[in-house]
Parts: sequence; structure tokens; C-alpha cells
Amino acid sequence: MDIQIISSNSPAYEQMINLRMEVLLDPIGIPRSYINPEKESLDNLIAAFENDQVIGCCILTPSINNSIQLRQMAVKQTIQRSGIGASIITFAEAKAKEMGYKTLFMNARDVVLPFYEKQGYQIDGEGFKEVNIPHHKMKKEL
Repeated sequence: MDIQIISSNSPAYEQMINLRMEVLLDPIGIPRSYINPEKESLDNLIAAFENDQVIGCCILTPSINNSIQLRQMAVKQTIQRSGIGASIITFAEAKAKEMGYKTLFMNARDVVLPFYEKQGYQIDGEGFKEVNIPHHKMKKEL
């Protein structure tokens, strides 16, 4: 497996969008128009590859106060629970540190809170609904 930053004008980005649709958005009825490629061109797009195919991804979006948000974390469903997500998180944290950020946070769906807790993230505040699904903000000092 190879993990790298990709460009929003690459074929890999299209694969990344397709993976996010399949894993995150289609199951809850969110349309493809939810993804804004123009806005995402300013983000750090992270993709995990196996045989030139995107099998996992996330996005790092700069925020305020030396913090950066991890968004749209997805791993191909047939290979979830194989360590790919943890590897992507490790890569994302290293990139965030390299860019000078002190805190990484995300709005995590409640069903994946245990995964992020295993990676050292802590719940920060009360739960809320995002795209009609229960979430919690989680963060980790880098």
C-alpha cells in the first residue's frame, strides 16, 4: 500500500470521489453535488493506493488556531478493519505536523468513535447531527 497527497485534477481524485460516494454518501442519500471539487482543490487530499486503485482516503482542511480538520475518511468496504484506516490517520497526522498544525480534529460519525479513540482521539463536547447522522467532534494534540 502507498499513501500520498494527490491533486484535485488527477484521475486519482475521481477515484477518491467515487470511494467517498460508495462508502459515505450513497448509503445515506447524499447527492454527488455535496462534494465541491473547486473548494477541495485548496485542501490536502490524501489517498491510499493498492495496484493504482484508491482503497482509502481522507481530506485535511485548514482551520483556525493552528488546527486542521480531517474530513471524508473512507476505506473500501471489503477491506475495512485491515489497518488501512489507521495507516491513513498516521500519514495525515504526520502531514499536519509537517505543515505546522498543533491540533487535528474531525466531526466523527458516532458509529466510528471507537476507531478514532483507538487512534488517540478524544470526544470534545456534546453530540450533534450532521447530514442527519449523530456525530461528535473529536480531537488530538499533535
